[in-house]
Amino acid sequence: MRVLVLNGSPKGDYSITLQTIKFLRIKNPEHEFEVLNVGKYIRKFEKDFSQPKEALEKADLLLFSYPVYTFIAPCQLHRFIELMKQNNVDLSGKFATQLSTSKHFYDVTAHRYIEDNCYDMGLKYIRGLSADMDDLLTEKGQREALDFFSFVCWSVRNNSFEKAPQAMPAPKNIPATVPESTGEKKGDVVIVTDCEEGETQLKAMIDRFRAVFPLKTRIVNIREYPLSGGCLGCFNCAVSGKCVYKDGFDEFLRGSIQSAQAIVYAFTIKDHSMGARFKMYDDRQFCNGHRTVTMGMPFGYLVSGNYSKEMNLQTIIEGRAQVGGNFLAGVATDETDTDNEIDKMAARLVYALESKYTPPQNFLGVGGMKIFRDLIWQMQGMMRADHKFYKAHGQYDFPHKRMGRIIGMYFVGALLANDKIKSKMGNKMNEGMLMPYKKLFDKLEKDNKK
Repeated sequence: MRVLVLNGSPKGDYSITLQTIKFLRIKNPEHEFEVLNVGKYIRKFEKDFSQPKEALEKADLLLFSYPVYTFIAPCQLHRFIELMKQNNVDLSGKFATQLSTSKHFYDVTAHRYIEDNCYDMGLKYIRGLSADMDDLLTEKGQREALDFFSFVCWSVRNNSFEKAPQAMPAPKNIPATVPESTGEKKGDVVIVTDCEEGETQLKAMIDRFRAVFPLKTRIVNIREYPLSGGCLGCFNCAVSGKCVYKDGFDEFLRGSIQSAQAIVYAFTIKDHSMGARFKMYDDRQFCNGHRTVTMGMPFGYLVSGNYSKEMNLQTIIEGRAQVGGNFLAGVATDETDTDNEIDKMAARLVYALESKYTPPQNFLGVGGMKIFRDLIWQMQGMMRADHKFYKAHGQYDFPHKRMGRIIGMYFVGALLANDKIKSKMGNKMNEGMLMPYKKLFDKLEKDNKK
């Protein structure tokens, strides 16, 4: 096979993910591997797409290779996928798969993003490999990489691939109406958008929100900010929190966006995501490392497009709020009753600000933060700013610190292991589990009588 590796890492040949590709190339000399460093040379390919187009058309198998950045693939690979579609490369009938490395923080949403875009381009998608960054240095990881590629080869020979979902119909956007704004407003809520000239639908949604929202709002259009480029994964910010770029975005982010009372994101769905420009904005937020610096701040979204059909994007938006400790006030879309959707989101955002409401994390937040907790603990020597933040906010909640509970469970386990004792206990186990709650309710009743 002619295997075209689309290396989405901005590090190019220094990519950790690419080392697994090199390993597979050595172990499979009968196949021809060509590496296209799309992440490193994205600016070049924006100007001239002839080289990538020729390589794409010659390939039998496309292998997307990338590190997971901020829930999805790096913004450079996002942009390359946009270019693939814009240049009308005929990929129908070709096979595609993917290989990512990460610490498994939302690798599932990254893989689904690539998968959905493969379906858009008529590719025969084969399920990919999500590896840990260090897997290739172990025998188990090497075996898993070889098994993965053997499965890919078998799938190509047998024309076996994932079934593409039914094509989504084009959304029938319902325009928002814009009432007159009432009275002088106070406060500071920032609307972050990438709205382009001509996006009248999204602009109307933003205008209506600003009109009905009782607090003062301001717009930050990230398309107008002179970002020098996407995150390079260089870890220059790991110690100091200072980005290697000289465009001042790290200071702008902290001083003009994260200093607000709340953030509302406004975008049109592009390629099953918020689009490459928004992804660049998200990736550049790594100047804050893994620190949840906006904890307690409510978020809202204004989304133009077929959002109800984008399950992966829904997971990403909820996951971002859950991991960050933010209340998701809602996602207002233009699919049905646009005005009412915007008004309801605005009302919930006001409630969250007035009541300082932040719900507890669900699995998306708890699971994500446990991965970060363990990662920062191991890398505290390098990620010093993260380590200091996690210590200060009690985010090192390792289970081995709860010795009382651990010892207590040993006692309970010993009782349950003894059949005689267990038969005599009857329902006392359940009663014992409810004792703390009984004490709580007794106290409440006592307080109510006072």
